Parts: sequence; C-alpha cells; structure tokens
Amino acid sequence: MAKLQTSDCKPLLIGAHMSIAGGLYKAFERGRHVRCRTSQIFLKNSNQWEGRSISDEDCALFQEAQNRSGIAPVLAHDSYLINLASPDLVLYQKSLDAFIEEMRRANFLGVPYLVFHPGAHRGAGTKAGADRIADALNQALAMVGPPVKLLAENTAGQGSCLGSRFEELAAILDEIRTSDRIGICLDTCHAFAAGYDIRTAEGYTRMMSEFDRLIGIGRIMAFHMNDSKKGLGCRVDRHFHIGKGLIGLDAFRCIVNDQRFEKIPKILETPKGTGFRQDMSNLRVLESLSLRV
Repeated sequence: MAKLQTSDCKPLLIGAHMSIAGGLYKAFERGRHVRCRTSQIFLKNSNQWEGRSISDEDCALFQEAQNRSGIAPVLAHDSYLINLASPDLVLYQKSLDAFIEEMRRANFLGVPYLVFHPGAHRGAGTKAGADRIADALNQALAMVGPPVKLLAENTAGQGSCLGSRFEELAAILDEIRTSDRIGICLDTCHAFAAGYDIRTAEGYTRMMSEFDRLIGIGRIMAFHMNDSKKGLGCRVDRHFHIGKGLIGLDAFRCIVNDQRFEKIPKILETPKGTGFRQDMSNLRVLESLSLRV
C-alpha cells in the first residue's frame, strides 16, 4: 500500500453547497452557521434557463457577506439544464449562451471557479460529444476572460453522460486552448458509481495514480465529498451521508489527509434534510478523519 502524505495542523478546507434562497449573499450566513470554511452555490435557479440580473447592490452585499464570513474560496455550480454535448443545434447554442452567462456572473461576483457537468451526447457518440464540449468550452473561454476558471466534474456515467472515465475527461481537456483556465472537480460518489473502487487506501491510491497518468494530479482543483447510496459501477448518481453509504470512510480519510490536496476545497453535496443538522454532522465526520494533531 502506498503511504499517504499527511499534512500539518492547518484547518481542513471543507464546506458544503449552500442555498441562495432570499439572495446570493444569504449563502454565507448559512455557511457560517454550519462552520464552512469553503462552500459552493448556484448563481441562479439551477432548473431555469433565465436568471434575475445581478445588480451592483447584489454584488456588494455578496462580497461584504463573504468578507464577514471568512468563507473562501466559494465555488459556483452551473445550471443542470446546460448540455454542451447536445447534438441538437438549438439546445447546444442555448446551452453555450447560458454557460457564458454563468461565467460572466461568476466574474462579476468574484467567484473564482465554475463547476460544470460535461454533457450528454444523446446517441451521437462519445467522440462527437467530447468534440462538441471542447468546442463550446473554447468559445466560452474566448468570450469571457479571467479570473474565472472552469472545473469539469466527473460523472456517474448515467445514460449518455460523458466524463465518467478519466480518459473522456482527458480527451476534452487536451483540446482546450487556454489550458490554465480549466481543471477538474472530482466527485467521490460519481467516481465510485463509474467503477473506481476507492473503498480502501489501496483503491484510492490506484485511482489517483490513474488520474495522474491520464490527466495530471495538479488538475484537481476541488472535490465533491459524497458517499454513495448505490454500489460500485452502478452508473447511478445517488449521494449519501459520509460513512453511511457504500463507499465507507477510508476514501474520505485518504483525501483529507493527503497533503497534495491540503489547499483544495472539499465540498459536501450530501442530502440536506431540514435545517442544518445534516451538513453539520457530515462536516464533523470529515473533521474526525483528520490525522492532524
């Protein structure tokens, strides 16, 4: 078994996806309540194409609330409707336009990362879908300048969704012209559902070695820390509470104690329930796995 590097006593950079109900800035109040050190938000309703414009006042409230909370970095996740791999030209263009708007929103608010699902090829085939995604990303990056960076999220592999295998993600990233502005958000539930067995330290080491060979470990810029309600290789995306699903605790212990990822945000997307109890419980579990003194 490969020996994991452990880090010093700096606090874990962990947090959770927070609701923006009532205003974007409200996410920081909620995050502070559950003791997030980092967090993720939507920049608008994730199930609608159009979003309310963000005013200068909205931006000021957002940045003031973030400064008070000390939560950083904050990640954004794009709309679930966007499909940059769609073979339907109308939907493809609509998705690209919406994605560009999400990038502009992130830049306006000062959000440094935009996480996105690569897309579903809808029967057109893996290569055709990957080519469409890469072309869309190149267009978007040309239209919207820094500082926002794009983080492609690995998927569970449901239906025709691309990005469940590291080879697919590598094929997309290899075609991006401004490669310094794109990275990966690695979702533990999705990796497990796609067939990467991370239930042991040995399995974790194997997965990370394969990722490093195909993509490069330095491209991991965020984690989604989710256990899985479904089994290995099921290709079904069902998040569950840390240590209570079929992945177990070892994978999360490996991540929080791997020095390579000390400065990488680790975000819960576990079931919420009512109130903040579930987020607080899951964050405590992650804290308890740390080997730091």
